[in-house]
Amino acid sequence: MITTGTFTRDAVKEATHDGATPIDLIDSEELMDKLKDLSLGVMTVLVESVTINTPWFQSL
Repeated sequence: MITTGTFTRDAVKEATHDGATPIDLIDSEELMDKLKDLSLGVMTVLVESVTINTPWFQSL
């Protein structure tokens, strides 16, 4: 089962209880990881992050 969100606790409990038919629960994070690993429909982009160095300004 695949979701673009997350599975509820009850869904995970139901899917993993003794005697349940084995299924994989793939949530949005695992789906994105699989798509990235297989290079299917996604691109990795590095983003520059700039933050203010508050102590430097306070020392002026």
